[in-house]
Amino acid sequence: MTRKYLAFDVGGTTIKYSLIDSNLNLSRHAKVDTKHNVDNHILKTLKEVTKEVSEDVELAGIGVSTAGIVAEDGSIQFAGPTIPNYINTPLKSALIDQSGLPVSVVNDVDAALLGEAYAGNIHSEDIYCVALGTGIGGAHFNQGKLIGGAHGKGNSIGYTMFDPKTGTNYEQRASTLTLESQLQDYNISVIDAFEKAKANQAPYITIIKDWAMEVAKGLAEIIVLFDPEYMIIGGAVSAQGDYLISLLDDALAVLLPKDFNQTTLKIAEQGNNAQLIGAIVPLLDADNEGSISHESLN
Repeated sequence: MTRKYLAFDVGGTTIKYSLIDSNLNLSRHAKVDTKHNVDNHILKTLKEVTKEVSEDVELAGIGVSTAGIVAEDGSIQFAGPTIPNYINTPLKSALIDQSGLPVSVVNDVDAALLGEAYAGNIHSEDIYCVALGTGIGGAHFNQGKLIGGAHGKGNSIGYTMFDPKTGTNYEQRASTLTLESQLQDYNISVIDAFEKAKANQAPYITIIKDWAMEVAKGLAEIIVLFDPEYMIIGGAVSAQGDYLISLLDDALAVLLPKDFNQTTLKIAEQGNNAQLIGAIVPLLDADNEGSISHESLN
């Protein structure tokens, strides 16, 4: 019998959600604004959507992919300024209390990597995933496990490379939100700017290349520290595909010693669905006997 799950993906600006069955078919896609989490808006929205969907669908469980660091009890242990007043939000317990269903809560980049792995896109023992969005997050998959560090704060790469002169960290210089801000004076979207950059139109080619260089600076640090076989690039900007990979490879060639880098950059094939799929991976039947596990998901 096909089981159905409700999956959420909570980001800095939107909450996406979908029904996913045990064969990974997605339906009833929708998204709403986080409204900067005013008055605990995110948790209220998750509960409202759960109530609405439960009225006409028999759910087997609820999965939540979310920005921030997730504690073992499924609450938010830490969140950056992109989601105000989010720390200590009891996502898991609140949804269990409301629905009586099994609930999993997974960091969004961990979820993206789980989604890619579960859907069969990963065939390696050592993968690093970087999600470019409102912020920048990382996840490390090594020998069948997601590696999160002793306190669950490993791979919080957005907070690295702080520059005291500018008062900015990596994600404040290289997120897609930052790129969007840089394009505001030109009254153009990120997608349209990429199209003009592909046509070598000024000033967009320079803006996009400069941004890609900032992104690559963080990727270079990861390569030096972990030397993964593959690095998966996720987030909405990953829709730029081979063009984005080419820009990042070119920048890495400048940033790293010649012939040093052996990591292959790869676009996330599941796109924005990876987080949604990954959110329910801990809930799916163990028939797959997959090689995916995480200490905090046991």
